[in-house]
Amino acid sequence: MLHKIKGTGVALVTPFNSDHSIDFNGLSKLVNHCINGNIDFLVVMGTTAESATLSLSEKQDVLEHVKKINNNRLPIVLGLGGNNTQSVINSFSQFQLDGLSAILSVSPAYNKPTQEGIYQHFRAISLASPLPIILYNVPSRTSSNMTAQTTLRLAHEFDNITAIKEASGDLEQIMTIIKNKPSSFSVLSGDDALTLPILFMGGSGVISVLAQGLPKEFSAMVQYGLEKNVTKANSLHYKLIDFVKPLFLEGNPAGIKSMLNTLDICQKEVRLPLVMTSNSIDEKIKKELVKLEAS
Repeated sequence: MLHKIKGTGVALVTPFNSDHSIDFNGLSKLVNHCINGNIDFLVVMGTTAESATLSLSEKQDVLEHVKKINNNRLPIVLGLGGNNTQSVINSFSQFQLDGLSAILSVSPAYNKPTQEGIYQHFRAISLASPLPIILYNVPSRTSSNMTAQTTLRLAHEFDNITAIKEASGDLEQIMTIIKNKPSSFSVLSGDDALTLPILFMGGSGVISVLAQGLPKEFSAMVQYGLEKNVTKANSLHYKLIDFVKPLFLEGNPAGIKSMLNTLDICQKEVRLPLVMTSNSIDEKIKKELVKLEAS
């Protein structure tokens, strides 16, 4: 299924009602918005989904709802990660994995393992996983970088570790992975702003936050990037880049939920300890949407 996990993926938010219950109607609208916008695959229960504040039953319900609305139209990736290796392994039996294409598993946060610890963590997950694995390196959230050497060690030793979502922001590190990876291993951008540079360096796609708000524009940019159509890709990149700062300035997914609220897809609601965006951020996002529509 590796050939399916490329291009533009979206890390879906979990829409909430005003009482902070899950807004399944908003989730349906979001999934269809992404599919109609030519997205290539969906990611359920990534960190953008506020998975840390969802109960197990809520996570199960969200996954089943997305599967139902998707109706086999796009590949689905499920986020299953954490800093307790055995708990991650145990979670494989807590979800209905039929119909899924891969697992997205973030490098352990907080305990700050050594590179050997990170390797052993993913080795254990690889040996237990019934699905292909996409590694996720995001040092800004985990306080621990998974080096290119560790990524390449895992990529070369385990056939079911098939990709990485790289959000280190270190282009030299990402180039090292792309240069030395197995031919079947995909490098996906984890930074919306760096997606196009990573594609031009040889990356295979992105798991994006912004793309669920602007799926047509973002997926078109990615496709042009994969085709190495520099002129068209750059044109879209520089139209989208102004969204990145306001989208993340007051936290993720608060920013993207502000955009989705403006687009009448779901409310701005987030669960504590996150809080909704300020009016100034809302206005900046609305302003950029007007500019994009006029361009």
